[in-house]
Formats: sequence, structure tokens, C-alpha cells
Amino acid sequence: MMKKHNTVKVVLITMLIFMLLSWILPAAYFQSSYVSQGRVQMGLFDLFSYPITAVSYFGFIAVFVLVVGGFYGVLYRTPAYRTLLDSIVKKFKGKEKIVLSVIMVLFAVLTSVCGLELGIIVFFPFVFSLVLLMGYDKIVAALTTVGSTMVGIAGCTFSANTVNILTQVLGVNLTSELVTKIVILVIGLILLIFNTIRYGEKHKVKGAKKNAEVESGYIPAAVKGKKKSIWPLVIILDFILIIMILGFISWTGAFNLNVFEDANTAVTGFKVFGFEIFGKLLGNVPAFGNWTVTELMLILVIAAGLIAFIYKVKFDDFMQGFIKGAKEVLKPAALVVLIYTCLVIVTYHPFQLVIYKALFDLTKGFNVFTTGIAAILAAVFNVEPAYVFQSVVPYLTSVVTDKTTYPLIAVMFQSLYGAVMLVAPTSVILMGTISYLGVSYKEWLKNIWKFVLEFIVILFIIFTILVLI
Repeated sequence: MMKKHNTVKVVLITMLIFMLLSWILPAAYFQSSYVSQGRVQMGLFDLFSYPITAVSYFGFIAVFVLVVGGFYGVLYRTPAYRTLLDSIVKKFKGKEKIVLSVIMVLFAVLTSVCGLELGIIVFFPFVFSLVLLMGYDKIVAALTTVGSTMVGIAGCTFSANTVNILTQVLGVNLTSELVTKIVILVIGLILLIFNTIRYGEKHKVKGAKKNAEVESGYIPAAVKGKKKSIWPLVIILDFILIIMILGFISWTGAFNLNVFEDANTAVTGFKVFGFEIFGKLLGNVPAFGNWTVTELMLILVIAAGLIAFIYKVKFDDFMQGFIKGAKEVLKPAALVVLIYTCLVIVTYHPFQLVIYKALFDLTKGFNVFTTGIAAILAAVFNVEPAYVFQSVVPYLTSVVTDKTTYPLIAVMFQSLYGAVMLVAPTSVILMGTISYLGVSYKEWLKNIWKFVLEFIVILFIIFTILVLI
């Protein structure tokens, strides 16, 4: 029974460790100068009140997870979905390695360019089903999805939303060290593809074992009787992907394009007899480039309804499917809340700056290794990129006054964050994914540690070379 809830156990232990650190380490913050607060201990009642705080700030992410589950609950009621999966598997039989590689490249590039690290999970269950039907196991499914997403973060290029605070604090451009970011993205993908395919070929599921995987609930039932056309479903899924790309790309921040901002203003401000008809009907809709998963939820609900209408799914079946799908992801959604509770703890009890100060005091000025270790620890403590950067970078700029190193520091923090989120117990995407797949945290670490170690070593080699040239 404990193995079934392994991920929850790991996150709860992490929360208790953070609680213990608030008793051991003094608190401090940086505001123009380093300010020590003494110890700000966390109490037992805080352990129960902080999840409520996490829900109030980050609950929309948990709701997004539930909506994704509901969307697939409706797809499972649509025979065309299984037909689509089977047709892809049949078409690429014998070319499974190519399919895995293409998926990983696509997910990594979308994350790197568009900032879809959360939004991309919309297609995670689709890829899970596809990978399992091709005869691979759940570790391959997680490597293909989580691995590529984190490599995309590590090699973040034009995703202003991911590194916005980092660039603001350091005063660097989004395109600073762009070649380095692309190199990191390419190297990370090569390593990931190599390790995933090597593992997949060694552990490929066959025969009765494959049937057991198929029947485990991660793949819809096989279609019986006359098959439905898959093209309406393909068009709707493509439409979702296109809307995601348009909505999440930072058109203004990354490419200085205001076309969608202007179009949004024109549409919402359009008046009929002095009445802003579209503005009132649509409500407070952000322009493309400023979307979050909140807007994406509406698209998924509309898409689910459209699929049900086209394929003549009865309303009761639609609701039952949506509710059942949401129930399937209750644990990942709960993990979202618990992991963000960890962020609340380190925010209300800021003990981490003491650790960073001790690291930076070991050397004078900028040092690749102390800065790298600080970036790794900050990633584990702070869950989200914005909080990772805010927790340590402002203080780091008071220690490192040579601004020529700032572009490299920006690359170090974003790339190490991506790498660390492949193993950190505070990684929302990782813990949610392996929880859904029923993969224990220990099993995941056993199969991912070599890739992560290789990636981090190569990253430090790149950082060192950049310092020397």
C-alpha cells in the first residue's frame, strides 16, 4: 500500500525536512543588503494551514490537472481516440525509435521557445498511451515526456515567461548567450534520446506483458465493430496545439511583436451602437502571448464538448467520462498542492539565503562551482523558476559586481533548474507524472540518475569553457 502512495510519502518527507531546516538555520533576506532575522521556526499547525495558502495562490494548477484528466476521460468514451492511437502505432511499426525521438524533440522545442512546460502536459496522456502501445514501459513514457520538457527548460531560448525575472534582475536580454542555450538544448536532447532508446530496447514489453500494460487503464479499450473516422479528432487535437503555441509564445517580450495585443484591443473594444459587444461576451481575455493554463482550461472544456458532439457521446456519458477522468488524476492534483506547500514553507521561513551566503563566502567574486551549487539548491527549494531566481540572484549580484558574467549566470540558473527538476522531489511535472503512471520515486531515480549526472557534468564543462574564453 505504501508503494502505491510512494510519491506522496516523498513529498511529505520533503516538507518535514524543510520544516526541520527552519529550526536549524536562521532566516535572512536581501533588500539592498543582507538582513538576518534570527530563527523563524515553523510549527505543527503551520503544516496544516500552509496547504490552504498553497491552494489560494497555486490551486489553479491543480484544477488544470483535473481538467486535463477530465478531457481524457471524455476521449476514452470516444472510440475514434483508440482508433487514432492504433493507426499511429501501425503506421510506424518498426520505426518506434523515430517516433520517440520526434516526440522528444517536439516537446523540448515547444518548451524552449513557447514556455509550455505546464501547458504541454495536455498531451502527456496521449503520449503515455502511444508509448505503451508501442511496447515500451512506463519509464520510457516518463522519460519521453518529463525528460524532454526539462531539457526544453534547460535550453530555454525565447520563453520570456520562464526566465522573465531572471533577465530583469540581471539586466540581460532574452537572447543573451542564445548560441549557448541552443547548444545546451541540442546536447540535452542527444543525451536524452540516447538514454531513453537504450533503456527502451533493454526493457521493451512483449506478448502477455504488453497486454497487461494495455489493460492497466492507461489505454482506452480496443474498438469493436465499425470504426469511426479519426479526422475530426485529429483536427481538434491539432487546433488545441496551435492555440497553445499562439497563446504561450511571448510575442512582445521575445520578438517585440504587438500584433496580437493590437488585435485583442481592437476586438474587445469593438462597439455596436456604443456597446462593446465582444468585450462583454468574451470577458477579460488576454491577448495571445499572455496566456496561462487558466485560459487553456477553457479550450480543453470546449474541445471536449465538441468531440462529444461530433462523435455523438450522450451528455450523461460525457459528464461521467469527465468526472471519471478527473478522479484518475486526483493524486497528481493533490501532489501539486503539497509541492507548492513546500514553496510556501521556504517563503515564510527564508532559511535558504543563509546557505547561499555561506557558499559565496568561500570564494571572491564569481565562481562557476559555488554559483552552480547555489542554483541546484535553489531549484530544489523553490519549485518554480521565478522563485528560484528571486531567492538567490538579487543577493548574488551584490557579491558578483562584474556584469560581464551576468549572461552566463542567467544560463547557469535556467539550465541547472531544468536538469534538477528531473530528480527533485519538488518537481511538479515529475512527481505528478510518475504518480499518475504508478512509478515509484526510487525506481525513477534508479533509471534517470546516469542521464542527469551526464547532463550536469556537461553543463559545468560548458560553463567553465565560457569563463575561460
